[in-house]
Amino acid sequence: MVVPSDAFFMRLSLDEAWNYQFLTYPNPAVGALIVDRHGAIVGLNAHKEAGKPHAEVLAIRDAYVHLSGDESLKNCEDAGKLHEALASRAGRLFHDCTIYVTLEPCNHTGKTPPCAALIEKLGFSRVVIGAPDPNPEATGGAKRLEHAGLDVSVGIEREACDTLIEPFKKWQKGRFTFFKLAQTLNGVIDGGIISSETSRRWVHYVRSRIDLLVIGGNTVRIDRPTLDARLVGGRAPDVQIFTRNREDFDREIPLFGIPGREVRFGDELPEKGLVMIEGGEGTLRALKDKIDWMVLFVAPVLKEGTCYNGKKFFDILHQRMSGCDTMLFLKGKNDG
Repeated sequence: MVVPSDAFFMRLSLDEAWNYQFLTYPNPAVGALIVDRHGAIVGLNAHKEAGKPHAEVLAIRDAYVHLSGDESLKNCEDAGKLHEALASRAGRLFHDCTIYVTLEPCNHTGKTPPCAALIEKLGFSRVVIGAPDPNPEATGGAKRLEHAGLDVSVGIEREACDTLIEPFKKWQKGRFTFFKLAQTLNGVIDGGIISSETSRRWVHYVRSRIDLLVIGGNTVRIDRPTLDARLVGGRAPDVQIFTRNREDFDREIPLFGIPGREVRFGDELPEKGLVMIEGGEGTLRALKDKIDWMVLFVAPVLKEGTCYNGKKFFDILHQRMSGCDTMLFLKGKNDG
């Protein structure tokens, strides 16, 4: 049997991590995969939410259940309990296994114990890392594992792994801003709901985690939105209405009626945090120089309506299916 390359396994880890991009804020999106000595995948998972187990721990949990047949930890999401149970129960189960992780395993105790300590304890045959950890408080995992005698490789699919954590690196020091847009196959961006429920649930999950949601003034006037996270039972985000006219709004629309929400007006974005922008062509044009990425949902439908008519070239960072929609993570590049 031909065993796939390290790059192949790392790309699978990357794909898993992208499923949770932005949902892990303020932590980075990370994926991890474990293969046995025959090259068979026995665990694949990703970090899903800040404060919850890291990708490595979830992948080790899944591999432990698969290899041992012990299902008592199958649904455990308590990071401390998982670290303790896996360290005490696994024995030599992972001595012939390789773990692939898109980001260097952490080497500090925060809301969860250090992943590097667990990997060291379990004695993996190999540890393959995509990108070094840019967080100076958490780095050092690779050196720790090397000093413990493990075979460590760093830099596999490095460029793709760096792209995955680009938002994390930006919001650590300042602001990361992305624009969310949904369109039909023929580019229509108005006329009511366009994207699937799966896509809308992803948007609601993100709304529940961001620091601020920016919405165009015309969108508020015309659509009269709520802009909450009701589809996932999450926290409604604070909202900034992008406008110079603060008076021309009906304060009875749902957006203004959510307890605990701050609604402000203005055309300047905050200096720090994770900011999502929703709106139409006018907002996109006005803020194009402040947008780091775009998240575009393309629905498999044709209909009449308004299309975005600007000119912009993009690199496709990642794409996947979201229900029946195609979901694209895009980064603008120089026009030409």
